[in-house]
Amino acid sequence: MAAGYLEILRARHAARLLAGTLVGRLPNATAAIAIVLFVRAEGGTYSLAGALAAVYGVANAVGQPVLGRLVDLYGQSRVQLPAAVLAALATTVLAATGIEPAAVAWTAVAASGLFTPPLEGGLRALWPSVLRREDQVHTAYAMDAVAQEVMFTVGPLLVTLCVSLWSARVALVVLSVAGVLGALSVVLSPPSRAWRSAPREAHWLGALRSPGLLALLGAFLFVGIALGSITVAAVPYADGHGGDAVYGWLMAALGLGALVGGAVYGARQWRGVPERRLRVLVALLAVCYLPLALMPGTVAMALLTALAGVFLAPAIACAFVIVDRHAPRGTVTEAFSWLVTTFTVGSSVGTGVAGPVVQSGGALWGFVLPSAAGAVSLLVLTVTGGVLTAPAVRAVVAASSENDPNRAAEPRFSSGDRA
Repeated sequence: MAAGYLEILRARHAARLLAGTLVGRLPNATAAIAIVLFVRAEGGTYSLAGALAAVYGVANAVGQPVLGRLVDLYGQSRVQLPAAVLAALATTVLAATGIEPAAVAWTAVAASGLFTPPLEGGLRALWPSVLRREDQVHTAYAMDAVAQEVMFTVGPLLVTLCVSLWSARVALVVLSVAGVLGALSVVLSPPSRAWRSAPREAHWLGALRSPGLLALLGAFLFVGIALGSITVAAVPYADGHGGDAVYGWLMAALGLGALVGGAVYGARQWRGVPERRLRVLVALLAVCYLPLALMPGTVAMALLTALAGVFLAPAIACAFVIVDRHAPRGTVTEAFSWLVTTFTVGSSVGTGVAGPVVQSGGALWGFVLPSAAGAVSLLVLTVTGGVLTAPAVRAVVAASSENDPNRAAEPRFSSGDRA
């Protein structure tokens, strides 16, 4: 299993790009917890903390595809680094001024989320130009999904460590500096500086004019809802089985399951159409959510939670390949950014919906919700199966880029290739 990943990391610039992207995304991965801890340290209420975290999330969801489109138009260096600096400055303003005056705090949080650079989409746009074989690119997508699980597990621990050693204010500044350094490492690399998107057709919808991409985004909205609802449903369960420590173990088990599943998935070469494989993965995801409603003892529940996470990273990695195939010419970064935004919005909706469900029906119905959301995601993939498997958009991209000197900036693999 390790051989495939080591082959990727040994490729020139690959390790630097992956590490720089992960470090650069730390502020985004830890924003919610960092904002909540900072507001509480400043004497603010939980309502204010939650509202500011929500504003960051909404602004980030808006900013990712917008900045992704700018990257496709003007290149990574001209957009990613300035955006990272602006986001860091906004966060620093929040850390310096606190929650009063309120207008400054709200504006700073919104600006921080809005200008968060689309490093995630940018990395996936770079892989085809760094890795010359299709199977390597797909392995890199899986490794990327696994690395995200590590980041979302380690990130909150780093925040709490900074807070315990220094303060919540210092934690915000440290994360901002890390974000700029990570972005700097990426944009100064030769692949990023050389990368240019393929020529694109002017269209106000950009990447969203692809029916296949729209179908995928619709499905992943509900995958996000499933994941978001689990984080809420686990709270009342933990309250009845040991408190915060149990909740932490359940969330860690969920991330561990995704990490293991993604690592195993990326170690294999998969044949067949990825759109059909995604339906299988989402079906398994929905099925593995069902046993959570049994709510057994803590050890068994932790094992079931780990099982629930096993197919998440493989589904995300498979979705990366599908985005690769369906993004219209010249919109690859924007397309990947839309996937990030849709998943984030879905997760936020899931937490919002799960709250009233748990309030009225308890943890049992809270754990039924993710399986139901997974089933709806599968339904969307099934209903739109013809659109997703249609090769028209991707075939046009591959054919039209055959003689394009910039074709390495876009995925070069036709829809008939092994996925």
